Formats: sequence, C-alpha cells, structure tokens
Amino acid sequence: MHAPTDLTPATLRRMPLPRPQGGSKEERGRILVVGGSRELPGAPLLAGRAALRAGAGKLQVATLASLALGLGLALPEARVIGLDETQAGGIAPAALETLLPRVAACAALLVGPGMMDAEAVARLTRDLLLGCDGPALVLDAAAMMRLRADAEALRRHRGRAIITPHPGEMAGLLGIDKREVEADPVGIARRTAASLGCIVILKGACTRICTPEGEAWASAHGPVGLATSGSGDTLAGLLLGLLGRGAAPLQAALWAVHVHAEAGRRLGHQVGPLGFLAGELPGQFPGILADLAPTAP
Repeated sequence: MHAPTDLTPATLRRMPLPRPQGGSKEERGRILVVGGSRELPGAPLLAGRAALRAGAGKLQVATLASLALGLGLALPEARVIGLDETQAGGIAPAALETLLPRVAACAALLVGPGMMDAEAVARLTRDLLLGCDGPALVLDAAAMMRLRADAEALRRHRGRAIITPHPGEMAGLLGIDKREVEADPVGIARRTAASLGCIVILKGACTRICTPEGEAWASAHGPVGLATSGSGDTLAGLLLGLLGRGAAPLQAALWAVHVHAEAGRRLGHQVGPLGFLAGELPGQFPGILADLAPTAP
C-alpha cells in the first residue's frame, strides 16, 4: 500500500471549508461536548473553547452536575448541562436519558475529554453509539478505550466518526504493546480505521490520519511544545468545531491536524519552543483558518 501523503497547506486549499452563507449561528452548527470528571474538570473547557475558536455556532457542554456552574462561569458562551455522577467522580451511564435528546439536535458530538471511571465511560459511550444517529462523532481519551469490544456499535457510524488516540491509547485500545504501535504507526492506524469503520488520527511527533479505505496522510508540522497537558483536548475541540461548521469528517481531520500544529508553531515563535499552554492554542485558530482560506471572489 502506498506511503502516506504529506499534509500541507496546498492539500487543505484543495478542499476549502464550507463558507457561511448567512449571519445565523445555527448555520455554523449546534455542537455538544460530553466530558469532565472531578479530577479533570478543565478538559471540556479546553475542548469547548477550541470548538468556538474553530467557528462553530452554538456550543453545549455536558459535564458533572457538581462542575456545571463553575464551567458555565468559565465558559459563558456555552450552555452547560449538569449530569448524574458516579461515586468515583465520573459521568453516570444514567445520564444517557438527558443526553440523547440533545445529541439528536446536534450537528456534531465530542465524547471523552477529561472523563474518568473506566466502566462508566465505556457503558455511556456504547449506549450513545447505539442510541444516536446522524451527528458527526469525535471520540477522544477514555471514550476510545473499550471500542474494540464495542466495534459493532461504532461501525454503525461509518463515514461520520473520528477517533484521536496517541500511541499509548492506541496500544490500550488494541490490547498490544505501545512499542508495536511505534514500530508501525501507519499500518496500525490503517488496520484500526478499517476494523472500526472510522477515521483514525494517530497523534505523535508525526501524526497520521487514516481512513477505513486505506487512505493515509502524515503531518510532522507540529513542534515539540505541542506535547503538553490539554493539547489533545484542544485538537478534539477543533475537530468538533469544524464538523459543526459542516466540514466532512476527513476534511475536518486534515484541517484540524494542520491548524493545531501551526498554532503550536506560532506560539513557539511568540512564547518559546517549550512552555506555551494548551489553553493558548485556540486563540491562534481563527487567524490560521483565515490565512488558509481561499480569497473571496
């Protein structure tokens, strides 16, 4: 099978993002982030802010009831929904009843940032995959870890689902050693995309994007400073925002990987190669997106 195609600005300009035709925020998508836990309350904040900086129209965030007020004050642009909690400090599977009507009204859904309590996450993710139809999906962090057992539920969403593992998460998802992933990242990502029926973004110093059909792209554009706490949450949120705007899943994946990497490069020049924060990345997204957009006729 052919080697991955280099992901460049020219690649993106050949697949321009949808342009809003009117002034309504509804036109740029209603999106939902499901995430957070007592130990990682800020992850959905990072993802939600990134989604808005990507140009999404209406943001909802569903998190623990005990975190909802604080998150709403920190992210006043969002509607925040408080959910039932487990004793371990995660989102309870019973939250499904609250979530499904909201998911049905969304253009795109992100599940996973900051979620903990592995059993509860696995059950809620499976039930969401089985219970929803229509929205584009991004599964991140803990929401990916039991997908091998729930592959059929994910395959229902072929053509509209994206997962975003780093090598350690990919190894956990597949039940293999991390060194196997690092030895053959493209092959592993391709096989996983084919078996799960989703787009795989395998993050790393060189990020690979693979489709179920075996297409592959590679981006080594991101600087070392991107390897920092919360960076993956901002990438997941950027993906969500682009999907909400109407980008196709592969288009959103390619744009998000490059824009996220370029944001790191720009912060590396402004702040230093190390030490910039994940929360600073979304502020770079609008300018990068504007620079990559074709000139209006």
